[in-house]
Amino acid sequence: MPFDLTLTPAQQDLVARTHDFAENVVRPVAAEYDRNQEFPWPVLEEAAERGFYSPLFYRDLIGDPTGLSLPVFMEELFWGCAGIGLAIVMPALALSSIGQAATPEQMLRWAPECFGTPGDLKLAALAISEPQGGSDVRNLRTTARRDGDDWIIDGHKMWIGNGGIANVHVVNAVVDPELGHRGQGLFVVPGGTPGLELVRKLDKLGCRASHTAELRFNGCRIPGENLLGGEEKLARRFDRVREAQKNGGSGSKGSSTLGTFEQTRPMVAAQAIGIARAALEFATEYANEREAFGAPIIRNQGVSFPLADIAMQIDAARLLTWRAAWMAANGVDFRRGEGSMSKLAASEVAVRATEQAIQTCGGWGYISDNPVEKWYRDAKLYTIFEGTSEIQRVVIGQALGAAEGTPPLHVDLGPSGWSLDRTFGRGTPARTRAGQMLLSAKDKVPSPMLKLAMKVIAPPKK
Repeated sequence: MPFDLTLTPAQQDLVARTHDFAENVVRPVAAEYDRNQEFPWPVLEEAAERGFYSPLFYRDLIGDPTGLSLPVFMEELFWGCAGIGLAIVMPALALSSIGQAATPEQMLRWAPECFGTPGDLKLAALAISEPQGGSDVRNLRTTARRDGDDWIIDGHKMWIGNGGIANVHVVNAVVDPELGHRGQGLFVVPGGTPGLELVRKLDKLGCRASHTAELRFNGCRIPGENLLGGEEKLARRFDRVREAQKNGGSGSKGSSTLGTFEQTRPMVAAQAIGIARAALEFATEYANEREAFGAPIIRNQGVSFPLADIAMQIDAARLLTWRAAWMAANGVDFRRGEGSMSKLAASEVAVRATEQAIQTCGGWGYISDNPVEKWYRDAKLYTIFEGTSEIQRVVIGQALGAAEGTPPLHVDLGPSGWSLDRTFGRGTPARTRAGQMLLSAKDKVPSPMLKLAMKVIAPPKK
């Protein structure tokens, strides 16, 4: 599958439908839900009615071989409101983690429970982060131990979207401490399970329409079948790790949790781009309409130049995001941290774009009469969650070190297209020599024959 930036008719329709939903359903109520910190149930109901809140919808987006359906959906939705957007897409994080680890039977059992149906909505939560660990999944302390046919989970989770109010909690826990982060498993803890405690709903700077919580697991007992992937698969993985550690290796390409982060970083990047684009569009419109000293302020280079830089950085972040999403969809390894590159670029331009929008609007940007101060508060989250900007730089730096001596991605990927491109494509010696011969003979060869010959040696259009 070649990397192509041309959206299909279905993708263009998805963009149009999502933008209509964001503009006419989400934006009119965004300020109210942000101010009151209420969960936007009516908006989720409308999203479900329109097909945006369903495991089948995300299966189709993730299964798109171009990789572009998911980021274009996220950008348009979060252009509307990041807090409401997170409330709508949060179950997809849990679903992605289930898809990484679960058996087919478990996937059929739990995927519908993550979303429910219109009129009977349900929620899902991915419970990874802990107070002392943050982005470091190698430093988790929540444990799971076998007790007869059941598992008992004890631990403390922090910053959990939909935590405590979800119907399904996907929980990462340490099963074998001697194996370090390779000794972890993923478990499904249904809402209302005894021992699952909602400590508090967190009072956040931004994205206040989404529910984020602190959780405790106190002797939380779940059936053995709630271990995603099953006990036999977990035991085989642990055996491989032990054997590899004896030989000085790691024994695993990565955990399901880390695999989820790799898949979701381009998705999170697209969310940040939606916020950045909203801020840029608002600031540009304001600068065109606001007059000072007899002219629109956008004619002032002090206003237009920063906006020009933001526009450039947004487009660059979008291209990085689309590339990373295409790579994830086609199984191309992130050898240089391309997923982290997309998240880093998008999150930081979101902060710069919203800050510049406030600066452009002046006093009107600093008060809640206009949405730019809200977007500024929302944007800051994106340099923190799903791995801080510092973590992304660590990932990219380590990937660069590991990839030393390998060519860039466009060189490393195998060729696509017509097999004769190698011989007769643009820039090949054979085509160059043939063209030179025809040019030297142009005065001796009849015009119709010359045109025919030029068509023959012309390179393919694709």
